[in-house]
Amino acid sequence: MAKRIRIALVYGGRSSEHPISVVSAGSILAAMDPDRYDVVTIGITRDGSWVHTEVDPAQLQISGRHLPEVLAPKSEQAPQRADEPPSRVGTSVVPVFGSPSAVRLLDGVDVVFPVLHGAYGEDGTVQGLFEMAGIPYVGSGVLASAAGMDKVFTKTLLQAAGLQVGSYRVVRRGEVLAPADIEHLGLPVFVKPARAGSSVGITKLRSYDQLADALALAFEHDHKVIIEAAVAGREIECGVLEDADGTVSASLPAEIRLHPDFDWYSFDAKYLDDACDFDIPAHLGAPQIAAIQRAACTAFRTLECSGLARVDFFLTPAGELVVNEINTMPGFTPISMYPRMWAESGVPYPELIDRLVATALSRDS
Repeated sequence: MAKRIRIALVYGGRSSEHPISVVSAGSILAAMDPDRYDVVTIGITRDGSWVHTEVDPAQLQISGRHLPEVLAPKSEQAPQRADEPPSRVGTSVVPVFGSPSAVRLLDGVDVVFPVLHGAYGEDGTVQGLFEMAGIPYVGSGVLASAAGMDKVFTKTLLQAAGLQVGSYRVVRRGEVLAPADIEHLGLPVFVKPARAGSSVGITKLRSYDQLADALALAFEHDHKVIIEAAVAGREIECGVLEDADGTVSASLPAEIRLHPDFDWYSFDAKYLDDACDFDIPAHLGAPQIAAIQRAACTAFRTLECSGLARVDFFLTPAGELVVNEINTMPGFTPISMYPRMWAESGVPYPELIDRLVATALSRDS
């Protein structure tokens, strides 16, 4: 019998996308073949402690409107309130993110799957830790992760590569911004943290009277904010997968159709309110599908991504393809588009995990 691959599934993290990372980890854990993988589950709490967990995938799910969270063992945390959902408690805890003790939890693993979304996980920071420790890992490296996490740098690089992006304005903490400074973008606009995901901290701005509040909310999550013009069109996503031989391929694209009662694709609409229908694959002609796949692979190559990415587009009524953003560690929750697009493209979830792990290990050979 072949030796099982010892893989560390790292999840949670310090970002505002913490609970979505936890749900993604539960789905991945459920899909991993126990005959093939010896899985070590490591959660990172919101304060940066690394927790060796022993969990059932069913624990790592959204329950009603309660979001799961990585918590330190009971002896290490404040008493739980009676109205809180059951804690996801680890069996041992080590101190702060990036400490030698944290790295020690990774001793003996063959590869890491860092299903971490947002800051301190998808932005190159944890990838740098794995690089210094000499441990192979799934996903993009430091440069691509950092550039892909920053919406401003993403747009700059993709535009230089000839891909179309929407109009935007950048504002930094301490800068005075008047409505006249963004009038050229029209209304509505989307006010976003430059380095966040899962629609956290975003406001759809319909009136300049709301500008100060929208900026304040976005600045809670980042010191740099991007204000984007609304792009009329269909919301299309496409998955990109790199195999161990370096071949890069794109999935069939999917379309997100928001229910009429919802004005935009907010966090609640995505994860709590069942507010969307998904066409997988999207109802598109063959030339449009081919163009989306080419653009997705171009975006992947432009940012020097590795392993996987999800590229999000708007398809305008005039047929123009506008890149919205790229996700270097897309969600793996039960409703996430990336694994569902690949399943529709002939790569079921367990095989997708196998190929991502194989690609990560190939970069260490």
